[in-house]
Amino acid sequence: MEDVQKRIDDLVKGNRVVLFMKGTAQFPMCGFSGRAIQILKACGVQDLQTVNVLEDEAVRQGIKTYANWPTIPQLYIDGEFVGGSDIMMEMYQAGELQQVLSPKS
Repeated sequence: MEDVQKRIDDLVKGNRVVLFMKGTAQFPMCGFSGRAIQILKACGVQDLQTVNVLEDEAVRQGIKTYANWPTIPQLYIDGEFVGGSDIMMEMYQAGELQQVLSPKS
C-alpha cells in the first residue's frame, strides 16, 4: 500500500493539475468525472494530467486514503487537494477555481 501512496504522491506533486477520475478526459465513465472535465475545460486548463482509477484498483482505493476523501473524481492543483466535482462546481460558479488555476506570474 505504501508503494501506491508514493505513486499517487509523485503524480500529485509532479503535475500542476491532476484529476483522478473514472475513465479518461476523452471518455469519462461517470457523470461526476464528466462534469469535472467540463469544468476544467471551461477554465481553459491546458496542463491537465488525468488518472483513470478504473485501470488500477490499488490507485482507486489508495487515492481515497491519500486525501481522506471517499469519492472520485478528486482534483489536485499545485500539489494540494481541491475536492470533488461538487466543490469544483461551487468554486467555478464563484470564480474561485479560475483564480486558483490561473498561471502564477
